[in-house]
Amino acid sequence: MEKSPVLAIVVPCYKEEAVLHETHKRLSLLLDKLIAERHISQDSYILYVNDGSTDQTWPIIKDLHQNALMAGLNAVKERCDVAISIDADLQDDVNAIPEMLERYREGCDIVYGVRRERKTDTFFKRSTALAFYKL
Repeated sequence: MEKSPVLAIVVPCYKEEAVLHETHKRLSLLLDKLIAERHISQDSYILYVNDGSTDQTWPIIKDLHQNALMAGLNAVKERCDVAISIDADLQDDVNAIPEMLERYREGCDIVYGVRRERKTDTFFKRSTALAFYKL
């Protein structure tokens, strides 16, 4: 029987007090579903990382669980088989995580998502994102 991978979802947070509870709710439901379906180990978890927020983000993180992306990934690298980083503002589709896990099972070392639509982004953000993906 194949061992289910331990998944760490790393969530860098900067001034996310307005959305953090909803983000946690959705990610927790997804983790529970993936564990129940045996796609991931019961040892899987979410790691929220405060990125210098000046609002109530850090107290909310402390209440939910316990500097940003690299600190989070470094914190989880020895404790998981798979790490996924997702923005706390829910602009990233949490429902893409199962497909990312499938790519991992197919042998991919790195999987990243690309937004299909960028309608709400500013011209600058859209241009820099497109340039990044072309590189």
